[in-house]
Amino acid sequence: MKILSFMLLTGLLSMGTAQAQLKFGYVDMQRALLETADGKAARAQLEKMKEERQKQLNTAQEDLRKMQKDLEAKKAIWKADVLQAKQREFATKLQELQGTYATLQKELAAEEAKLTKDILERMGQILETLGKESGDIVILEKTESRILWAPGKFDMTNELIRRYNAGDGKKKAKK
Repeated sequence: MKILSFMLLTGLLSMGTAQAQLKFGYVDMQRALLETADGKAARAQLEKMKEERQKQLNTAQEDLRKMQKDLEAKKAIWKADVLQAKQREFATKLQELQGTYATLQKELAAEEAKLTKDILERMGQILETLGKESGDIVILEKTESRILWAPGKFDMTNELIRRYNAGDGKKKAKK
């Protein structure tokens, strides 16, 4: 879909008149998120949350390993019905661990979206201002637009980060 949109945009641009000059710029939003003060704070909060979740997973995983070792060590002495019950219990706990992992991944993704929402809204306001100040320039996102190469003079990421950290876009984003 993104490729189709880009091809459509390229086609429309080639059909334009000779006097219509369209300018382009691009921004690496991932880098901008990682290098702004709020982005760094959000990343630190996410890392802390991830570490807490990982400890929870590690504990459950270690319990499962112990259970598996016990199962392997005692399977020769247990009766068939006891062995089957222990294997079912192990399989259930393994499924629970996999479910817990999936749930924790979803929680992390939701938290990341929540933490970056306001940052991205502010960046959008700043990019709108930058585009207008630059003479109605089209600003693409570097990775999502699949920009494989472009001259550095079209990269607006540093200016976005500078303006964000300077406080631009706060009033408009809060409305």
